[in-house]
Amino acid sequence: MFFESHAHYDDEAFNEDREDLLSSFPNEGIDYVIQTAADIASSKAGLKLAKEYDFIYCSLGVHPHEVKELNEDNFNVLKKLSKEDKVVAIGEIGLDYYYDNSPRDLQRYWFEKQIEWAIEENLPIIVHSREASQETFEIIKKYDFPKKGVIHCYSGSAQMAEEYIKMGFYIGIGGTVTFKNAKKVVEVVEKIPISSILIETDSPYLSPEPYRGRRNDSRNLKYIAEKIAQIKGLDLDTVARITKENGIKLFEI
Repeated sequence: MFFESHAHYDDEAFNEDREDLLSSFPNEGIDYVIQTAADIASSKAGLKLAKEYDFIYCSLGVHPHEVKELNEDNFNVLKKLSKEDKVVAIGEIGLDYYYDNSPRDLQRYWFEKQIEWAIEENLPIIVHSREASQETFEIIKKYDFPKKGVIHCYSGSAQMAEEYIKMGFYIGIGGTVTFKNAKKVVEVVEKIPISSILIETDSPYLSPEPYRGRRNDSRNLKYIAEKIAQIKGLDLDTVARITKENGIKLFEI
């Protein structure tokens, strides 16, 4: 029923019950999961999970928090993994000026290097952008992507979302759309077509209402889809079906 476009099941938050939880997903209506990388270790761990579970596919890449650890040697090691089966995207990559865990010049450098890698491999990108909406947009706009990508956990304006869609990108909507103060993301969902939306949990983070503050997992996709259905005047099955079709199309599954 649901296509999970962004989750981190390598995270230590799942160490106690990872196998039981993931094994339950087919019976819980979770048809596909994109296990999303944040660094070299999680890229390797995600690829291992993708090989273990038929419904899991993975990305490779280094989050802006972690690019300070990147160099040409370990980046080349990572690039070799993109030839593996079930690697369907490069990400999550981008800019994070909220925490600034890595210097901004390094963030920009490695964002562009990883975009170029995605283009070389003909793979879509999964984009992280926090407090850097305009600069992220300007960098992406410079490139001609064969496979485009998704702006994960979208937090920008509705107008910018529409510009991304014109470029062929999808907009990732997660648990924040259910929050009581979520006026901005609600406006985005109102204004963009359902054909350009992917749903995501970002597990174990960003649990939707009514589980905000607890560990998140893909079984909570239904709350996100229900909120989108309410905003757009659609039924839940329609939102689940179209967002699944969107995921299958983007990641070529």
